[in-house]
Amino acid sequence: MDIVHPRVAGIDVHKKIIWVAVRLPGERPGERKVITRSFRTFWRSLQKMAAWLAELGVTDAAMESTGVYWWPVYHALAQAGIVVCVCNAAHMRNVPGRKTDLRDCQWIAELHEHGLLRPSFIPSAEVSGLRQRTRYRKKLIEARTSEGQRLSKVLEDAGIKIDSVASELLGKSGRAMIEALIAGERNPAVLADMAKGVLRRKTDELAMACDGRFTAAHAQMCRLHLDARDHLTAQIAGLDLLVAEAAAPFQRLIARLVTIPGVGQRTAEIIVAETGGDMTRFATPAHLAAWAGLAPGDNESAGKRKHAAARKGDQHLRTAMVESAWVTARTRSRPGARFRRLARRFGRGNEKKAAVAVAHTLICIAWAVMRYDGDYTEAGEDYYEQHDQRNHEHLVRHHQQALARLGYQVTLIPPGDPSPPPGTHTPPAAAPGQAA
Repeated sequence: MDIVHPRVAGIDVHKKIIWVAVRLPGERPGERKVITRSFRTFWRSLQKMAAWLAELGVTDAAMESTGVYWWPVYHALAQAGIVVCVCNAAHMRNVPGRKTDLRDCQWIAELHEHGLLRPSFIPSAEVSGLRQRTRYRKKLIEARTSEGQRLSKVLEDAGIKIDSVASELLGKSGRAMIEALIAGERNPAVLADMAKGVLRRKTDELAMACDGRFTAAHAQMCRLHLDARDHLTAQIAGLDLLVAEAAAPFQRLIARLVTIPGVGQRTAEIIVAETGGDMTRFATPAHLAAWAGLAPGDNESAGKRKHAAARKGDQHLRTAMVESAWVTARTRSRPGARFRRLARRFGRGNEKKAAVAVAHTLICIAWAVMRYDGDYTEAGEDYYEQHDQRNHEHLVRHHQQALARLGYQVTLIPPGDPSPPPGTHTPPAAAPGQAA
């Protein structure tokens, strides 16, 4: 097998220690020399490791993407001018029964020596900064949602069922009632009178919902959950400013992504943060969809295709695109029409399958927008109806020609004509219990 990288290093990364195997040309032609050393994972030790590799003339290195532990190793090698290939651990499994840290680093070096490893996408510093902020914002939003759910559980324990009447527990009306309960108000009529807007039409139901056994212990817990939720809301607002600052270099691209149905400002920022916005890394839309975990799985054997779940991919991008797919279900657009069409085809209760399929469509559209630097062009809600009409005409011609090959003379009757013309062959009526 040809040697692609003559001076190469393989690195097995752990939290406290890394093992490094270097493969160099030997004294004789065709001979290879292997040197193995271990280093601590402190920054100065990693700098010494990079300097040692540079002295040996190593130009390329490979390692597994092991959690977050590869980050400092990657930066130390990059500063020394060494090209680093960060690979998916599933792509470099060793022979069973030969699993040690020393053999792992040697195996990685040997694979990379022959060019058998495929590098993962490593974002630039600008993209990495935006990615860290968008991912943390998602975590804060999830934490805020959890605080609202914990508050709801406390109210359920107290017999207060505001969310059974109001569509939103922590809207203006619900928040005012909860604050009054914490302050000591227990009169259901007074609490119900705090409703605002259209909710005032349900004051009788609200009075029943606010009549419970709310105690001082419930008030203390509600206060804690509300304060925690308010604190998270303030953090999210501050983080939105940091995201906007980090996304400023990509604002033109984000503005184009927002033209896609179901894709808002936050989703567009996530798309850029996760993909980098440079579609030269993904040759086709299918490559991007597979990388995002939105491509259907393959499981074929002996000519038979079996059910296979979608491949694993970038969970952050996948989640954002599926959420956008649910939004398109309420839009008068081609993706919205596709969602409703697939939901009918899959049947009631299988709307999630339709959402994943439409998410695949949306990520392919996003690829085209980023690849060709143009806005999304809407094909219209009736796109599939027009397509079905073209298919209808094709099917009519196909069946007419098939019957003609069997010797039948076929006369087409328009749907509005109640009676066939003279001389038209009409099949005999089917006997009872016999298919027509």
